This record gives sequence, structure tokens and C-alpha cells, in this order.
Amino acid sequence: MDRRMLLWWGVGLLALATALGALVVFAYPETPGFDRWWNEMIAAARADGMVDFALVLNWIGGGWVAIFAVPLLTIIALVLARRWRSAAFAALCFAASAGAVQLLKLLFGRARPDDMLVASDYGSFPSGHTANAATIALVVWVLFPRVWTAILGVLWVLAMALSRTFLSVHWASDTLGGALVGAGVVLVLAAWLLPWVRQPRSEVAAPIG
Repeated sequence: MDRRMLLWWGVGLLALATALGALVVFAYPETPGFDRWWNEMIAAARADGMVDFALVLNWIGGGWVAIFAVPLLTIIALVLARRWRSAAFAALCFAASAGAVQLLKLLFGRARPDDMLVASDYGSFPSGHTANAATIALVVWVLFPRVWTAILGVLWVLAMALSRTFLSVHWASDTLGGALVGAGVVLVLAAWLLPWVRQPRSEVAAPIG
């Protein structure tokens, strides 16, 4: 992977997420039409199976499971595979993504839909669940760049994004913003750390002087 390309993509996605947040919060006195249309359509078509599916992803993608369990299991698996640099990279990505999400939530303070089916914290934009899903997907793809990891990653992010709108805890644009933030953070950090992450274990740093 070209480091400069990763950096440009990462910065671009983060800038796009910020611009999207500014657009939907400051440029519209009311919720944009697409967000309202999507929320109403999902609410009208919502079935018990969709809600059950969304509740499972709500548990997996948020709270202590997403904040502690999933990152720790990922890091432990990489350490057990003797890929401690990859584990450090993953830990930094999880922390930076969570920090970026909270920063944007505080910056925009967007109100959530009125018909939420589960309780959620402050700030609708961006979706933290979707950002976390995108972070996991991109970390896996960066460390194991295969077609199948890319496909599974896209499916995972789409499933999480849809589940947030099934429960009416996010507008559709919130989930897009979350995906952009999660992916952008990982790509920026990959541009910076990937050569170090991929350094062979047997390689010893050359002496200075």
C-alpha cells in the first residue's frame, strides 16, 4: 500500500465526515429530507426480525462489549499470534477512532430521532457503533489485505449502519459519518505506522552513529 495514498484517503474521509456533520447540523434548520424519509420508511417497514437483529448488533457494537471486549480480544489474538506491532496499531486505532467520534459529537450536538427504540448517549452525529464497525473492518483489512477481508468488512459496516436506523437511534447521515470517521482514522494511522507494523520480527534497528 502506498503511504501517501493512504494518508490522502484518510484525511479526505475525515474531512468529508466533518463537512457532512456541518452540512446536516448547521445548513439545515430542520432534519434533511433524505434523513426524514429514510427514518419514516424504516419505521413503516420495521418487522420483529429486523428489530431483534438490530438489538443484537446494538449490544455487540456498543457499551462495554465494543469499548473493552472487542478491542481487547483483537489485541490479545494479535499478541498470541506474535504480532505485537499489529496489536499496538490496532489499540491505537480503536482509541483514536473513539476519541474522534466523541469530539465530533460534542462539536455538532445533533439531536437523535424522536422515535428511538433504545436509550442512547448524547449526540447523534456521527454514529459511534458504525465508526467502531468501520474501525474493526479497516484494521483487519490493513493487517490482512485480502479480497475476502474487504468484502466481510463492507458487509459488517453496512449491517451495523442499517441496524442503527432500524432502531431509530441515528439518522442515515449519522451512520455515513461514522463509517467515514472510523475508516479515515485507520487509514491516517496506517500511513504513519504501516512500515513499522510490517517490520520483520527478526529485524534489528541499525546502530546510530
